[in-house]
Amino acid sequence: MKYLLGIALIIFAFVVLGGTFLPVLQQEISYDLAKYQNPSDIKDLKPLDTDFGVIIPKIGANAHVIKNVDPYNSVIYQSALTGGVAHAKGSALPGQTGNIFLFSHSSADFLNATKYNSIFYLLSKMEKDDPIKLFYEDKEFSYLVQTKQIVASDAIQFLTYEAKAETLTLMTCWPPGTSLRRLIVQATRL
Repeated sequence: MKYLLGIALIIFAFVVLGGTFLPVLQQEISYDLAKYQNPSDIKDLKPLDTDFGVIIPKIGANAHVIKNVDPYNSVIYQSALTGGVAHAKGSALPGQTGNIFLFSHSSADFLNATKYNSIFYLLSKMEKDDPIKLFYEDKEFSYLVQTKQIVASDAIQFLTYEAKAETLTLMTCWPPGTSLRRLIVQATRL
């Protein structure tokens, strides 16, 4: 009985306190919120990848983007998400008219917390007019957030959205660590 109580306490502590330690798992993401509170500080961030990368200064995200990932094949996208943010196959690329669709984990469940990047862990903190930078083929592209919303987990219209102008859509799971819903942030190019 003591053994089961001990295991229950460890699981409880991990579940309750585990989210507190998830940002530590993001070492590859240049996670320094204190330094980048001001949107004008975006110029101070050096991208991890100028071939295809993303910087979101408000949440301290600086990550590689893996191009043309099948968003409908969990084996493929789970593998891609271990290396950064995924770009949905078939969506536009920076500099093209259309919807650029990027997705990443908000956090992994506590059993897989060290296996996956949690680059979009703080995406819910984004607000209208927050800047986002994409880097593609050594060119820089600037965007400003327009909307943020929580949608059903099966709401694929954001993935298939045919934008008339260059639009950036970021998606992650909501609440963090679950797959109950999706958090969508949309931005337009400056």
